[in-house]
Amino acid sequence: MITIVFDLDGTLVDTAPDLIDSLNFILAEHGLPCVPYETARPLIGGGAKALMERALAIEGRSDSIMELERLYESFVSYYAQHIADRSRPFSHLEAALDRLAETGHRLAVCTNKLERLSRRLLDELQLSHRFAAICGQDTFGVQKPDPEVFRGTVKRAGGQPELSIMVGDSITDVRTARAAKVPVIGVDFGYTDVPIATLAPDRVISSFAELPAAIDDLALAKNSMDGQGFIGRK
Repeated sequence: MITIVFDLDGTLVDTAPDLIDSLNFILAEHGLPCVPYETARPLIGGGAKALMERALAIEGRSDSIMELERLYESFVSYYAQHIADRSRPFSHLEAALDRLAETGHRLAVCTNKLERLSRRLLDELQLSHRFAAICGQDTFGVQKPDPEVFRGTVKRAGGQPELSIMVGDSITDVRTARAAKVPVIGVDFGYTDVPIATLAPDRVISSFAELPAAIDDLALAKNSMDGQGFIGRK
C-alpha cells in the first residue's frame, strides 16, 4: 500500500479565483493597487503570507513586518468566508481518487495552506472524507519544502514515508519530495512560473485521468530497480 500525498492549491483544487479575489479585495481595502489575475496566478504557493509578499513586491513595496501581518490577518479573515465561492476540484480528480482508494492506496494532503483553511475548503467541496490526513503549514510547526512536514503527514495518515509518493504543481513540491527522498509526480495545470517539466519531477501528468497509471508506473519502476518492492527515491 502506497501513501499518496497531494498538494492542495493548484494540484487538487483550482483555488486561484478565490485566492486572487481575496487578495485584491484586501489590497483595494488598504488603498493598494490590485494585481491582474494572470500576474497573480503564478504567485500562489507557499501560503497566504507568501502570496501577499509577492503581490506587494510586484509594486516595488516591501512593507514592514507589522504591516504585512495586518494585511495577512485581513486576508485570512476574508478568504475564510469566501474559500469556495469559485474554487473547484480539477477535472477527473474524484474518479482518480476513487480508483486509487479501490486499489488500497492511502491518500493524504500536505499543503502550505493553514490546516483549518485546508479542512474548510475540502469540507465545502465534500472531499475531506477521502483523505486519511490533512496537514497544513501550521500542523507541525514547519512547512514545505521541509521534509518533516511530508513525513509527518504520511505518518498521520498511517503510512510509511519510504512507501509514499508526492503529487504537486510547483518547485516547492519537487523540493519537498527530493528532501524526503520520495518520488514526485508533477501536474502541469497548476500554479508555477516555469513549466513543471523543467523542474524534473519523476513523472508529469496533464490530467488526473493519467494519475493512476503514473502511480503504477513508478511502483513498477522501483520494483524492477531494487527487487524489493516499492521504496522511496534513493
